[in-house]
Amino acid sequence: QVHLVESGGGLVHPGGSLRLSCSADTNMFPTATMAWYRQAPGQQREMVASITSGERTNYGAAVKGRFSISRDNTKNTAFLQMNSLKPEDTAVYYCNFWRWTLEVWGPGTQVTVSS
Repeated sequence: QVHLVESGGGLVHPGGSLRLSCSADTNMFPTATMAWYRQAPGQQREMVASITSGERTNYGAAVKGRFSISRDNTKNTAFLQMNSLKPEDTAVYYCNFWRWTLEVWGPGTQVTVSS
């Protein structure tokens, strides 16, 4: 069983930055695709960014150019650097681990963008 732990969420002013981290307790991490999703109240969960084992990245249209996903396979950790944050980025952010038929979600971390 794989467990994910997210950290780095919090309250930030519009225009500010946050960096989320997602640590996985598995040696399968380097061969997994990692992703970040978010869900705002009353809305469906949406994909924010993903990174494959080969470090190919993909971004949702709403965050392209402002967010950056990366990974450190030596630490089994994925990151989401969020810049130029907007109030509409407010949501619970979830880390996702996917490898073959195994998919795992983290518990989520709250990000609130407000003045």
